[in-house]
Amino acid sequence: MRHGRGTAGSRPPGRGWLLRLVIAFSFAQGAVSMARPAVSYRALSLGADERAVGVIAGVYALLPLFAAVPLGRRTDHGRCAPLLPVGVALIAGGCALSGTAASLGALAAWSGLMGLGHLCFVIGAQSLVARQSAPAEQDRNFGHFTIGASLGQLVGPIAAGALIGPDMDRSSALALVVSAAVAAAAVTSLWRIEHDTGRGAVAEGAAAGSAGRTARVPVLGILRSRGVPAGIFISLAVLSATDILTAYLPVVGEHRGIAPATVGILLSLRAGATIACRLVMTPLLRILGRRALITLTCLLGGVLCAGIALPVPVWGLGVMLVLLGFCLGAGQPLSMTTVVQAAPAEARSTALALRLTGNRLGQVAAPAGAGAVAGVAGVGAPFLTLGALLLVAAGLGLRRGTPAQECSASTGRALAEKN
Repeated sequence: MRHGRGTAGSRPPGRGWLLRLVIAFSFAQGAVSMARPAVSYRALSLGADERAVGVIAGVYALLPLFAAVPLGRRTDHGRCAPLLPVGVALIAGGCALSGTAASLGALAAWSGLMGLGHLCFVIGAQSLVARQSAPAEQDRNFGHFTIGASLGQLVGPIAAGALIGPDMDRSSALALVVSAAVAAAAVTSLWRIEHDTGRGAVAEGAAAGSAGRTARVPVLGILRSRGVPAGIFISLAVLSATDILTAYLPVVGEHRGIAPATVGILLSLRAGATIACRLVMTPLLRILGRRALITLTCLLGGVLCAGIALPVPVWGLGVMLVLLGFCLGAGQPLSMTTVVQAAPAEARSTALALRLTGNRLGQVAAPAGAGAVAGVAGVGAPFLTLGALLLVAAGLGLRRGTPAQECSASTGRALAEKN
């Protein structure tokens, strides 16, 4: 079949492009993961309470909420790579300006700029992986791509914890400036990362009868594709859990007397376990299949997330975060493949953008809701809410949309082998 050959032929020789993308994502995500807890500590130093921390964390996702779909539309009919340096520049600028913010309003605004930069980078990068991977390689390549995020989430909180000291005003500002430099380093891995022929598969899918630019699938049409809504919600639930952990563990630490450096180590343990999950994802998929793996990890993740609300000692919190990190490692890459394989071929970047819109909607609503819940019921209550959200995601993993994606993956493997 021509599509199978076109997809394979459009990829750069070898997987050097994927390694460079993972390196760049590690720097970009490391900067964001370093900046997010630093923003929370800076907000606390400026007099913020739990509600204000939640609102500031939510503003990080507000601009991306409106920009994701237009960026996805643009990427469906153009190149992916230009979004990457734009994203790096916005991340670096948002981090540096957050370090100079003297008010909670300014801090929220620059946090939003950082979030917009992260969105640009992620849409470009995910679309690149979808476009330059054969169908049979998508689970593996998305898994390896998200290792970059996990590496950044592993190192970023440790670096933030090491830099933030008793003088939270000055030390949090320093951490944010350093995170800007870390983001800028991502540019060094972005040379020649996209081949011009990478658009072949998209053009081929869009040229069903006329010019590719006229074949624009409506957003509602994408959302009606079987498996897309479930993939979006699962991604939203998993990312919301990761996001609340990053933004609210410092608040939990403040209430329980846990030092910022220890909080950074705890967050990094979670990220390290996520990397471990993604490294062994291929054998896990062979043993369990995509539907069972998504369902099981969301179910266990929900129980563990709720357990963080319990007044456990630091070592117990560390054990729970390691197990939770492993469970959260599967949801993001598998939901990417689910959405890509369920969406029409000519609208895959837009479908990924809709998935990111769902993520950002969760990042707006979850921290703000967590702040409201924490203000009323205590700092542990948001984790109970997240546990319930992950349990709903586990239920969606059992619905009939997911097996269709597994059939789609099997068909892709058969086509790849045939061609």
